[in-house]
Amino acid sequence: MQLKRITLCVALAFAPSAFAAESAELPDVVVTAEKLNPLPSNTGLDKRELQRLRTTTSDTARLLDGQPGVSLYGAGGVSSLPVIHGMADDRVRVKVDGMDLISACANHMNSPLSYIDPANVGSVKVFAGITPVSIGGDSIGGTIQVDSAAAEFARAGEGTLLKGQAGAFYRSNNGAQGGNLSATIAGENLSMRYTGSTATAKNYTAGADFKAAGVSTGTLANVYLAGNEVGSTQYKSTNHALDFGFRHENHLFELKLGQQSIPYQGFVNQRMDMLKNDSQQINLNYTGQFAWGALQARAYNEHTQHYMNFLDAKTSAMSVAGMPMNTDGKNSGFLIKGDVILSERDVLRVGVESQRYRMSDWWAPVGPISGMMPMMNMMTGGTFQNINNGQRDRLAVFGEWEARWTPQWLSQLGLRSESVKMDTGTVQGYNTIAYPAASYAAFNAANRASTDNNIDITALSRYTPDERKTFEFGFAQKTRSPNLYERFAWSTNNFMAMSMNNWVGDGNAYVGNLNLKPEVARTLSGSASWHDDNGFEVKVAPYYTHVQNYIDAARCPVVAGSATCTAVNMTATTGFVNLQMVNQSARLYGADISAHQPIAEASGYGSVALKGVLNYVNGKNLTTGDNLYHMMPLNAKLAVEQKLNNWTNVVEAQLVSAHSTVQAVRNELQSGGYSLLNLRSSYEWKQVRFDAGIDNLFNRFYVDPLGGSYLGQRTMVPGIGVPGMGRSINAGVTVKF
Repeated sequence: MQLKRITLCVALAFAPSAFAAESAELPDVVVTAEKLNPLPSNTGLDKRELQRLRTTTSDTARLLDGQPGVSLYGAGGVSSLPVIHGMADDRVRVKVDGMDLISACANHMNSPLSYIDPANVGSVKVFAGITPVSIGGDSIGGTIQVDSAAAEFARAGEGTLLKGQAGAFYRSNNGAQGGNLSATIAGENLSMRYTGSTATAKNYTAGADFKAAGVSTGTLANVYLAGNEVGSTQYKSTNHALDFGFRHENHLFELKLGQQSIPYQGFVNQRMDMLKNDSQQINLNYTGQFAWGALQARAYNEHTQHYMNFLDAKTSAMSVAGMPMNTDGKNSGFLIKGDVILSERDVLRVGVESQRYRMSDWWAPVGPISGMMPMMNMMTGGTFQNINNGQRDRLAVFGEWEARWTPQWLSQLGLRSESVKMDTGTVQGYNTIAYPAASYAAFNAANRASTDNNIDITALSRYTPDERKTFEFGFAQKTRSPNLYERFAWSTNNFMAMSMNNWVGDGNAYVGNLNLKPEVARTLSGSASWHDDNGFEVKVAPYYTHVQNYIDAARCPVVAGSATCTAVNMTATTGFVNLQMVNQSARLYGADISAHQPIAEASGYGSVALKGVLNYVNGKNLTTGDNLYHMMPLNAKLAVEQKLNNWTNVVEAQLVSAHSTVQAVRNELQSGGYSLLNLRSSYEWKQVRFDAGIDNLFNRFYVDPLGGSYLGQRTMVPGIGVPGMGRSINAGVTVKF
């Protein structure tokens, strides 16, 4: 049996081979756990698909669009939140170059995937549903691994390796433009690479006008900016990274340094915008091969300084002074993992993992504003402490036993034990008029420290009766502890303060719950795949998940003297409402279907193939009987791809059914079904690649079913969904040297 090592397979999946360079791959020694993921979404994007998608987006999460089981919560232009099988945000574990990154923001504006530009992405892997315990913890929805390109070294005896790449793009709808540059210098044992990128965009415009779209005018006609411009969708982002590699025999050391600056990013479904997000990253990794197997050790540190206020579209006479909101997050961790070969049949994978997170969220006072009533000057006085020195520390140990019983049968059993400790300091409001001491006295007096002892269990199996069929099935118990805002957001007597804590983009106001328990999800899933030697393949992957202590929203209980948690709020069926996080029970089920079918191949027309993905998910709150929030409606992507010599041409149709199964407790918005047609074309010639395309060819008006509520300007009218982008002509060029 040929054994393959897991520790570098993801990072090196798409390492360039130009200039006869060698990647940092070490000799194969251990079976890769990826073979056991029973869902079709464990396959990543190939190199050409990554290159094509970079022209269409500056949002790394958008690279996942079209993968089986994956959808996206709308957010900022570079900060979408990935969803796997109806579970989003912190329910999905996101690792960027092996680092577990965390959103340091009450609105989750700095989502983990926003810390790496699409131009710097070397590989993408999605583990949906059942994830091996060695790569998944403190999550119940799955794991996403995004890695930059692997270190490259010169081949023996061929001198110094010098190579680079430069690219630029333009997108017509929002005037998005930017560029990227990478350069590598390496010997046989030392390597250094620089990568940099920048992207900027104006507000985008929606599709056809309201009459053509059949949307009623009147109030709606005054919601969007002039010319169907969608407010608060502009952005600017700059990223730099410096990577060092050193290898000696069977040992590889890598040091990655990263720096990000986002001076502004509008958020169309939030009351605030991002006016600064600065991040610094240090990431050290070691991988070594030994006679007994392989060893990996990683340590990282990331520091985020985040600032929110209003961009122009949200500024009004009352908010001219703004509402400064600051967040400071410090995130560090380490991983030690060993892959031990017990026998020709058995591999044992063991490890320990730790993460230390500190975060403070404070809002500086403003005012007083001349002419305002004292009560309306609610932001005067002292500093509002939203999260005061929040702490969330994780320590986990895990073990996996993988066995190949016969050439047809492969199994894996995994156990993970994880401790999550959380705490925070005392809080206060701006002043005692709008925020009397009684409103936070109970929170300050409570025991805010907690320790969750979580257990994950996985049992996976694969059966391959012959070369044309593969069947996989498994069971998992996965556990996630609440995030800092779910437990510690405290203000209940003021809608303004409550609405600043909103990581789901629905315009509602939220308060946390000190008594929250960890979510425990138990999942059954399977997949069946049929394929042949000619490129035909069909995969069907159903799943069912029951979640104990699912963290959902309920109308906040009536508080005497509160202007927000009232009896009226408890029964409101329209508009924005005030909510508290609570533990309830939930279930989700669905299926993903993906297919690839060659159609024809002729010398004059090249090869033509049909590709498609169909996703369905259904989520129900078993405690209340309500639907779960933001369940993506039935959707499909169909594409016809032609390849002829250096040309690749794609015609893609995106089909989404009406979003009518919504959550009542949040007054979630419905949206109509829609279909979009996209065109793509790529041409590669020697060291140059050209990409061009048209998104939304017919300029359709549509509302993003997971876009949330439209809050893109000062007129924040309830009941309006976020429109998707209209027609955009995109172009990009990449030059290798």
